[in-house]
Amino acid sequence: MNRFGMVGLAGAVVLAIGALSTLFTVEQTEQVLITQFGEPVRVITKPGLHAKIPMVQTVISFDRRLLDYELPPEEVILGDQRRLIVDSFTRYRITDPLRYYQAVGPTENGIRARLNSVVSSALRRVLGNEQLLNVLSSDRIRIMTLIRDQVNSEMGNFGVAVDDVRIRRADLPAGNTQAILSRMQSERQRVAAQLRAEGAEAAARIRADADRERTVVLATARGTADKIRGEGEGQAIAIYADAFNRDPHFFKVWRTLQAYRESFSAGGSRLVLTSGDGFLKLLREAPVPSPDEAAAGAAPAAGR
Repeated sequence: MNRFGMVGLAGAVVLAIGALSTLFTVEQTEQVLITQFGEPVRVITKPGLHAKIPMVQTVISFDRRLLDYELPPEEVILGDQRRLIVDSFTRYRITDPLRYYQAVGPTENGIRARLNSVVSSALRRVLGNEQLLNVLSSDRIRIMTLIRDQVNSEMGNFGVAVDDVRIRRADLPAGNTQAILSRMQSERQRVAAQLRAEGAEAAARIRADADRERTVVLATARGTADKIRGEGEGQAIAIYADAFNRDPHFFKVWRTLQAYRESFSAGGSRLVLTSGDGFLKLLREAPVPSPDEAAAGAAPAAGR
């Protein structure tokens, strides 16, 4: 190969190297900051093929996707002076590469140190005004929103937008767990004893009311029964008196026969009587009405 050929080949190689060092690609998940001798020149957020000045300008890429950062567990004092071990994580994205680069540099470690400090301060501020029951209940969503808003406000100066801050775990310190559990058990026992006492009082009151109502109902029922019984007995006496007045002899015989039936119906009755006793008179002779009985029986018949 002659000298001109060598020069042409060298020139082609130089042009190829220059083209490779001039052109660069921005991916869909990237955003790029161009610096010239360490000074920011421009920001590129549009994906595609772009150019720069070789050997003079430098390409620094930043991830534009949602990033996660897990904070180490830390102890926080709540508003009710209880201690809590909080394990949280943060989701953020780089929104301003230029401000991000000026604040923490080109690496991700710098922003994580700032996030650790800001999120920890926000956790302590917000949780310091909350009760333990609020942190452990559905009210945690409101608490997390307050923390996220405070962190997002402070991290805006670093070119970062915080999308979410979450408490993954909230545990009591090992030394306080048993004491708090004992306190909670005592409180539950006190509430249970109070509810039992209130239930016993209500049961006694209901039982007393029922007994009083039962006494009143029974007394009323007995009074009504006695009244009805008295009226019935009065009517029975009137019926017996009317029957007796209509035919005293017949009524006397019928009553005697009723007495026989009640005395001898069992079959094994024994009576010790004198020979002249009137109880067995109907067994010795036919019943004959006396003149007074005959006259009394004839008078109602004549009236009918």
